[in-house]
Amino acid sequence: MLPDTQYLFDADSADPAPLRETFRYLLEHRADANIAFMTHLGDVTEHGTAEEIGLAARTFRSLDGRMPYSVLAGNHDVNSSTDDQRGDSAYLDAFGPARYAGMPTFLGASPDGYNSAHLLSAAGRQWLVLALDWRISDGGLAWAQRILDEHPRVPAVLTTHDLAFADDAGRASLSDNGRRLWDRLINDNDQIFLTLNGHFWPPGRTVLTNAAGHDVHVHITNYQDRYYGGAAMIRLYTFDLARNVIDVETFSPWFLSHAPAARTPLEAETVELTGPADRFSLAVDFDARFAAFDPPALPAPIPAARLVDRHTVGYWRFDGDGQSVADGAVVRDLSGKGNHLTVRRLATSGPDMLTLSADHHPAQPAHASVRFDGGKSPDRGALLATAPHAALNGMTFEDGYTFEVFLKLPDPFVGDHAWMGIFSWEGRSGDAGKSSGWSPLECTCSLNLSPERFLQYVVYPADRDADPTSWSHALPVGRWMHVAVVNDGRHTVVWVDKSPIVRNPSQRSHGIATLGRPFVLGATSFDLQYGQGFYGWLGDVRITDRALPARRFLA
Repeated sequence: MLPDTQYLFDADSADPAPLRETFRYLLEHRADANIAFMTHLGDVTEHGTAEEIGLAARTFRSLDGRMPYSVLAGNHDVNSSTDDQRGDSAYLDAFGPARYAGMPTFLGASPDGYNSAHLLSAAGRQWLVLALDWRISDGGLAWAQRILDEHPRVPAVLTTHDLAFADDAGRASLSDNGRRLWDRLINDNDQIFLTLNGHFWPPGRTVLTNAAGHDVHVHITNYQDRYYGGAAMIRLYTFDLARNVIDVETFSPWFLSHAPAARTPLEAETVELTGPADRFSLAVDFDARFAAFDPPALPAPIPAARLVDRHTVGYWRFDGDGQSVADGAVVRDLSGKGNHLTVRRLATSGPDMLTLSADHHPAQPAHASVRFDGGKSPDRGALLATAPHAALNGMTFEDGYTFEVFLKLPDPFVGDHAWMGIFSWEGRSGDAGKSSGWSPLECTCSLNLSPERFLQYVVYPADRDADPTSWSHALPVGRWMHVAVVNDGRHTVVWVDKSPIVRNPSQRSHGIATLGRPFVLGATSFDLQYGQGFYGWLGDVRITDRALPARRFLA
């Protein structure tokens, strides 16, 4: 984003060199920085004369055919007493619709030519940019509304010259023109989530709430008051949909191009702006913010038959929403191997200790889960266990294994749930001849949660007295995760969301020293007794008797 460059195009004191260097920088870094679009916020020139406009237009040629962009008229580019119905101008001749016609992002312009719309693809989705004249007419507003109506599922960034101003603390407020734009266009169009304008200084920002109850980020950016008229300083908006943030940074490519030792004191002072109004991150849950007009398309449920093969030894999934799951209820093993799970509550736990839920991981094959409400003081919970003689109980997995589970921890995460079990095999490690671990009374295989919310996977291998243990990072709350424990017959690797964790032991791990006792979901035993149960949601669970590559995981 490029704000007011007017002091670089000011009659006979013009100097386009900073802007040329800014454009060179953008083109050089377009691929590695994934720069999708450049937008100018108006006041390209100081007086809007044919000479100033012509020099600016020639400077912009370096972008033509190499990077899509938009430009809009500021009050210094046109007769400031007019709106977009002013007719012909030197600005329109140079920066009218004909300039953008060959760009793949150009969507169209208003009949007067002073307002334009641009549709770009980035980060796996489409984005709309509206570039509006500094004084848009009622007809221009109607045109902008039609553009939004024709693209009802596309999030929009509105750019114009005059919308908000800021105080010295960087707190932005709507200008009179900005209030008109808010009332007539922005407030009732939930697609508009970000506005950018120049004109005023200092820079600043605010967050307004639209008619749908959603945030609209309002930013004013202008550096013409700074050394060298701002030196064509740019502001990069980096949209990170994985982290749900927009990272913003402000710097001058022209000053950066000068060797540090050769920079003048004012160049060194202005090369990069790092104050809170110029360098910051916006937290934006993109899916949630856009859901009202562009609900995410969830994958359809996948039939269980497509997810099992001869190596699948257990696959359990749930169906329902809100119903309590009674003691004795059976969750069938969809692998066809007969390893069904039966529900049992712990201690004096009530009916709400285990309930079905429609909540699920977006990529989970089945669209439901089961909610556990286990805890301590007093111990309470519920578990699902195989029958006493189920084949799974005695499997030793000497050719490897993959255990997969979808899980979510509550937000807020209330109470003490240290060392709660996610899944386990009953049995005492001492009974398997193991003495090297924490206690001979702990079970021989379990996935648990530490007090810091680290996953702990501990296993006693079939062929040696050892307990190689994996430890994850702290798991987030309020978010679904896919966890996979993969053993290739030699070593174990724990994965969270298809990402291997760091603390996987190099110690060899071959098979599991099971003792013919039940496999359990929702708890881990000690000395064959259960205390607390799991606290959170569990979705699909699958056990495979070989190591699966990440591309074959359920997620």
